[in-house]
Amino acid sequence: MDKHRTCSSGVARSGIPRPWVVLASAWPGSSGRNCPCKMSQLPLKSPLASLVSEGMNSTVESLDNLSMDSFWLEVENIKQSAEAEQEECSLADVKTQEEGEAEAEWLQDAGLSDLLGDHASENDNIVLLSTLTKTQAAAVQRRLDTYSRSRRRKNKHPVRDVRDIFGVVSSEETAAEKEESSPDQLWHNLRTSSAQRTETQEYFCTVRNPGKEEVFNMDVAYSEQAAVLLKGSFLSESRKLKDGNALTKFKIPKGRLGVTRIGDLSAQDMKKIPTLALIELTALCDILGFELKRNKAAKLKTTEKRLFGVPLNTLLENDQKLLPNTKVPLLLQALLSCLEKRGLETEGILRVSGSQTRIKSLEQKLERDFYTGLFRWDEVHQNDVSGLLKRFIRELPAPLLTAEYLPAFAAVQNIPDLKQRLQALNLLILILPEPNRNTLKAILEFLSKVVARENNNKMNLWNVSTVMAPNLFMHKGLPNKIPEGKEKQLAEGAADVVRMMIHYQDLLWTVSSFLVAQVRKLNESNSKRYQFCDKRIKNLLRKIHADKDKVEKNQAEPCKVVKAHASLLLKDSLEVRLNNATRAADVLRQFQKNLCQNGWNIVNTVNLLKCNNSMECTNLLLYEVGGNIGERCLDPDTYLLDLYHINPHAEWIIKQNPSYPRMF
Repeated sequence: MDKHRTCSSGVARSGIPRPWVVLASAWPGSSGRNCPCKMSQLPLKSPLASLVSEGMNSTVESLDNLSMDSFWLEVENIKQSAEAEQEECSLADVKTQEEGEAEAEWLQDAGLSDLLGDHASENDNIVLLSTLTKTQAAAVQRRLDTYSRSRRRKNKHPVRDVRDIFGVVSSEETAAEKEESSPDQLWHNLRTSSAQRTETQEYFCTVRNPGKEEVFNMDVAYSEQAAVLLKGSFLSESRKLKDGNALTKFKIPKGRLGVTRIGDLSAQDMKKIPTLALIELTALCDILGFELKRNKAAKLKTTEKRLFGVPLNTLLENDQKLLPNTKVPLLLQALLSCLEKRGLETEGILRVSGSQTRIKSLEQKLERDFYTGLFRWDEVHQNDVSGLLKRFIRELPAPLLTAEYLPAFAAVQNIPDLKQRLQALNLLILILPEPNRNTLKAILEFLSKVVARENNNKMNLWNVSTVMAPNLFMHKGLPNKIPEGKEKQLAEGAADVVRMMIHYQDLLWTVSSFLVAQVRKLNESNSKRYQFCDKRIKNLLRKIHADKDKVEKNQAEPCKVVKAHASLLLKDSLEVRLNNATRAADVLRQFQKNLCQNGWNIVNTVNLLKCNNSMECTNLLLYEVGGNIGERCLDPDTYLLDLYHINPHAEWIIKQNPSYPRMF
């Protein structure tokens, strides 16, 4: 085969830049002999293999006439820019891990490092282990088993048999009290209880219908839902990538505890989410028949620059010295703001490349003048600003999606069911470090605004996705091998992942109810320091899904009087009488009414946002603080009596919405 033959876009395959291997390594069945990133392959190993193959074939057929010109043009621009500068890789080479190393690293990242080593003990991890579902527990067991076997093969000091951890009781242990009260037996009880729940729990499972809204269930662990689907008919659908209007509409049903967004949880609680999400993602991949493997974190080289090529953490540390609580780099905010003001209406924005010479010159000026305030944004052409934006993303020392999880993001395209692709993406978003997640969200919000002006700028959802995919999935510091003939397929899959992140970003930035329930259980167990006797274990099992509706309990206690505090606003507290119909929005309206009519003693009028001399409850938020949660901003539709029964020891605090500017 002629290695210089062209693909459908007319770009020679030999001209594809070397960093595209991250996609190649994530494609099932691709050769790994010449690829240092072999660990990121996702080999098919389940009965779903044929279904995945069918899904991929239907996808390819639907894309036969789909132009990827913008994608390959962007690839060529990136290559030319890199060749002109002749820069060395800033990220260390990714090496293939030996058997057991990946599992050991996984257990550490999952917060289960105490299960490793010669004197491993599950006692320190008993709280986390007690929150796991059946599928999550199986995922942990599988990796611990592999780690144990690898240690034995290497003739190192003996490690305990996996059965010692997961509750397989020997014949000598006949005392019922010993069996039921031991920490090891907790695993057996958890797995049995989870199996019973799986058999009786009803799940939403509907056929894909692009024209109608479909329920996206976040109350039950995704891996548990997938396990139930495997027992019935597994549905996959062909993807019409070009037509954004054909995308399925999903709705998250609001339970009585409301919906929780990423920004609603305190930093203390959000620190627990990535480990739980990693365990759940691994369990989901196990059920679907994919082996989730990650790149090993690489050491970054330092740079003398202050803006481009600087790690996100360093950028934010510098920016927070100037503007405390900054969550997105100031340079990125400035680039996006400039494009929103003058570039959204520009035809071909993001697709039409600016001058590489001007962009390089502008980068140097920004390095010199940005923090002094002397840089003149009004003198910069919009296409050059979009070039700077893409350059900022590419020049990060590590990929924005992280070197560890970039192969996993790329491999999402291999999941045949759209809802499960979104479930995997949702978990990956939660796993990302906070600076990366906040930066990605800012970029996706801007890209949504570009798509919304499609009639003027001629950039629809697919156009934007094909242009941005190379900038998110290519990185100069990653390995450089791609299998012949896979370029078009991998490129379209990467663009599809970007398309899903743009279109479904509100859903993807939601914390599932089952994860919030696990966080509550971790907090509750840590504070109470359970003695794992038989009675305590049974109580623990009954509370694993504590975030469920408790209508029976509400009916038994139809009314409750509590107090809501607003110490930053008022000296007085608000007495609230709760019943089954009382929502958070009702409390805020009552607070507004008392504020306007009763002449409460206001502590600081600066903290109140007034419109036409009246207080608007939309400017206020109600939080639950303490008890089994650090802090959680409540959905306006949260039913408070249900929440009280879930977290009776919490305080309720009324605060001003931080997204509203203060008016004097």
